[in-house]
Amino acid sequence: MAIKALFLNCTLKKSPQTSNTRALIDKAVGLFGELGVESEVIRVIDHKVAFGVSSDEGGGDEWPHILKKVKTCDILVIASPIWFGVRSSVCQMVLERLDGTYADGDPMTGQYPLYGKVGGVIVTGNEDGAHDICANTLFNLTHLGCTVPPNVDCYWVGDAGPGPSYIKAGGDRHLYTNRTVRYMVHNLVHFAKLLKENPIPTNLKELDEEARKVSD
Repeated sequence: MAIKALFLNCTLKKSPQTSNTRALIDKAVGLFGELGVESEVIRVIDHKVAFGVSSDEGGGDEWPHILKKVKTCDILVIASPIWFGVRSSVCQMVLERLDGTYADGDPMTGQYPLYGKVGGVIVTGNEDGAHDICANTLFNLTHLGCTVPPNVDCYWVGDAGPGPSYIKAGGDRHLYTNRTVRYMVHNLVHFAKLLKENPIPTNLKELDEEARKVSD
C-alpha cells in the first residue's frame, strides 16, 4: 500500500535561499522514508500562484499544478515560518486557494477533494505564535475534509526577537521538536493507512438532504 506525503513549504524565501522551515521539513522527510513513505516538497513561493479563492485564477496561475499534487497525495503537511506572530502570507494564501476545493466536490457523493487525506503542520520561528498557527491551520484542514490525527503539529521556536533561527541555533538537536516530529510522522502514516483501508463513507449528499428536511 503506497502512501505519498506532500509538503507545502510556505517560506517567504525563494530558492536557492536557505529555508529554516525546509530544514525541519527534511527531518520529517527522512522519517517518512524510514516508514516507506514517498515525500515531495514544494516551495510555493517559487511558483506563480495568484491570490484568490478558486482552483484556477487564470492568467498563468500555477496553483492548478500544485493542487493536482494535493489531490493525489495521502498526507498533506503545511509548513510555515512565523512572521509577526502569525503564519506567513504565503501560508495564508495557500489556505485561501485550498478554499476553492469546496467547489471541486464530487457531484455524486458531495465529498470534497481533501476527504481521505490526513493533515499536519510544521512551524519555525523566533517569536511566539506556533500554537496559534498550528491551531488555525489544522482547523482549516479539517474544514477542507482532511482528517487530523493526534499530535501532528511540530514546531521549533527560538528566543524572542532577532537571533539565530532553526539551522544556526542547532534546532536539529532540540529534544521537544525531535520528539514531536516523530509523533507527527508516525501518526500521519498510521491514519493515512487506516483511511486507505477504510474510506470515509460517501454519504454527504444524503446527510444534506436529511438536514434540509429538518430545516423545512
